Amino acid sequence: MRAEIENVVDEIKQAISLLRRHLDWDQAIRRLDWLNNKAEDPTLWNDATEAQKLMRERQQLDESIGGVKRLEQQLQDNIELIAMGEEEGDQSIVTEAEDVLKALKAESGRLQVEAMLSGEADGNDTYLEVHSGAGGTESQDWANMLLRMYSRWAEKQRFKVEVLEVHDGEEAGIKSATILVKGHNAYGWLKTESGVHRLVRISPYDSNARRHTSFSSIWVYPVVDDSINIDVNESDCRIDTYRSSGAGGQHVNTTDSAVRITHIPTGIVVQCQQERSQHKNRAKAWDMLRARLYEAELKKREDAANAEAASKTDIGWGHQIRSYVLQPYQLVKDLRTGVESTAPGDVLDGDVSPFMEAALAHRISGKADAVVGDLD
Repeated sequence: MRAEIENVVDEIKQAISLLRRHLDWDQAIRRLDWLNNKAEDPTLWNDATEAQKLMRERQQLDESIGGVKRLEQQLQDNIELIAMGEEEGDQSIVTEAEDVLKALKAESGRLQVEAMLSGEADGNDTYLEVHSGAGGTESQDWANMLLRMYSRWAEKQRFKVEVLEVHDGEEAGIKSATILVKGHNAYGWLKTESGVHRLVRISPYDSNARRHTSFSSIWVYPVVDDSINIDVNESDCRIDTYRSSGAGGQHVNTTDSAVRITHIPTGIVVQCQQERSQHKNRAKAWDMLRARLYEAELKKREDAANAEAASKTDIGWGHQIRSYVLQPYQLVKDLRTGVESTAPGDVLDGDVSPFMEAALAHRISGKADAVVGDLD
């Protein structure tokens, strides 16, 4: 077997091993058997909501386990075909089997991504906040660039984006913004993007054309659906109204329609100015607060909680997850995974998926395990 194909086989085997580990293979098999038996129980549908939840879990497990078994079988079959072809001197058999193995490698990568998006809230819609760091116009312009990058990424994924609030900078860019990204697995994809992002470039705002370093932070948290109960004591919250600063017509800009809610025990602050109605903005802000509190609970159950919390509190050196260098050379580098791109223009235009996939793989490999649903 050629060295190139041996490497392909090794990568497929590694993918299978990671998939089995992620699924907790023996436990997943037992759980699927239990779900299959449960599906035959005529009383299951007495509670339609619970039945639908169990059937979704059954389908997901069945697809995941079936995908791994199919991968294993095809890998073994084509290794044997290559051995047979080499023994009989039939290069056509060898070539055909090698082509199948290369396709299996791509398939194993797809299965890994799907497996990585099986966390407790991964399938949900998500909120994404952008906050500029210290540095005035420079960092505010960088925050606006990040907002555009994630909006473009979402569009390429055919997700829907709603702008909930934007605080414009004094001269250019934005101080902060919150968007709602709607689509299957939106939170699962974006959850690894929380942290500080660093930009190095020749400043367009510097008449001396000097190189500047700017920081902005991203914070991602899932939309809480009806199946998740989050109780918030209103007495623990301070509610402020203020005049919207975003686009939306004369009414939005001349009335105190925007709403800010501060959760005093945690210090979490959410705000919404999307709607003309203060009542509607208040309702959305409460939804956002429940989502933030839920996300905070998820983070407590992750090994990476402390690091991610630190990245939120200090937007500067030592907390960045990714660097975007536009001058003197062209490079985007993820500081957690080492993944690089020499086409920062493409990345800033929404080509962020390779970084997300690598960060998800980084978690599943045990360096920062993702939160997954309990199979018990």
